[in-house]
Amino acid sequence: MRKIIIISVVALLLGVVYLNKRFGLLSMAGLNGKGLPTKQVAGNLAVEHQISNNTLDHSQWTVLLKKYVDDNGQVNYKGFLQDRNRLEDYLDVLSKQVPTNNWSVQELLAYYINLYNAHTVALVLRNYPLKSIQDIDGPWTTDFVKIGDKELSLGALEHSILRKMNEPRIHFAINCASTSCPKLLNEAYTPENIEDQLEEAALGFIISGNNTITQDELILSRIFKWYKGDFSNGELISYLKPFTKIEIASKAAIDYKEYDWSLNEKN
Repeated sequence: MRKIIIISVVALLLGVVYLNKRFGLLSMAGLNGKGLPTKQVAGNLAVEHQISNNTLDHSQWTVLLKKYVDDNGQVNYKGFLQDRNRLEDYLDVLSKQVPTNNWSVQELLAYYINLYNAHTVALVLRNYPLKSIQDIDGPWTTDFVKIGDKELSLGALEHSILRKMNEPRIHFAINCASTSCPKLLNEAYTPENIEDQLEEAALGFIISGNNTITQDELILSRIFKWYKGDFSNGELISYLKPFTKIEIASKAAIDYKEYDWSLNEKN
């Protein structure tokens, strides 16, 4: 009997390890941040304290984005391959500049958002050509994002770090290299400008073709379904009202669009 229990426990543990590797269960539960610092947004990022000794420069990322990403967020991956080494140099800088609790919330947000987006582009380039990021094995569950002596996955960055910072607009800033994703901004997020950048990203996505908003019906991106609780505690109509001039009825019906995972590649 004892042997059966031990075998069952081992099988269960192996199953958990497999499922976590395959689906990122620990990250989805916000349990895989590996001790990296987070801070909660408590107000307007334009006025919150944002001064520390951090001198991290994201301009190298802006140069690459301006060169290979258009204003609609479409990416020239084929061209980007020519500057892959420069991208890896930027990621190396980020890896060595380990965030601390002394960083401001703006600095942390800018760092983690840029880290997520730059690593997503690098991941696509390592596997290019491809038709969808979903063609890659474990794109969000494999630990390849290096920060100091730690490695974590894109999923951990999103669920265990960024989503813990009480800033739902991060969902419109991080890009999953797919057509239905919020567009990849063609400039780096910076602590000084992050309030305006996040507001631009949120407004741009909400009023885009990814959402159809009328007075009596909302047909929304599945982002609002997957992360519903992040937006005004699930009160989607309340969250969306400030971003649209349409007078949304309090009882408006809500449905969700199919998600297009095809690569956000510029033709």
